[in-house]
Amino acid sequence: MRQHNVSIETTIAPLDGVMDKETETLLIEAQAAAKRAYAPYSKFRVGAAVLLDNGEIISGNNQENAAYPSGLCAERTTVFYANSRYPEAKVLHLLIYAETDAGPVEQPVTPCGACRQVLLEKEAQQGQPIRVTLAGANDVYHLPSVGGALLPLAFDKL
Repeated sequence: MRQHNVSIETTIAPLDGVMDKETETLLIEAQAAAKRAYAPYSKFRVGAAVLLDNGEIISGNNQENAAYPSGLCAERTTVFYANSRYPEAKVLHLLIYAETDAGPVEQPVTPCGACRQVLLEKEAQQGQPIRVTLAGANDVYHLPSVGGALLPLAFDKL
């Protein structure tokens, strides 16, 4: 038997700290998308925004349904929409933000397993990492890639 250690590179910064213009723009778009989310059951609204290599910014949000689990997460909504609009474009940066009726969640939320798998597939398909930023009211997590940080022991095509 042998041991395999997985380490995840994450930079954590305060939300009110210095933020580059790209991240700031994506945060504004994700916050606006969260406000438009359809979340009448959970009251947990998630917004996501991606920057594509063609300069376009696409945003999306979670969409709930009474016939749970027929809804869709913000991350998949956003990436699928970006791919349907710009199939040749690469996703350079993804930012995820969440809020409730009380305001932004304190700590950043991470994508669910299904979203992680979809994001990993996009990263593999485009042949380059997707920078991921997770924003909460207190902190912002900066991750260098999906495969290296969100799903290091991933299921891959056979």
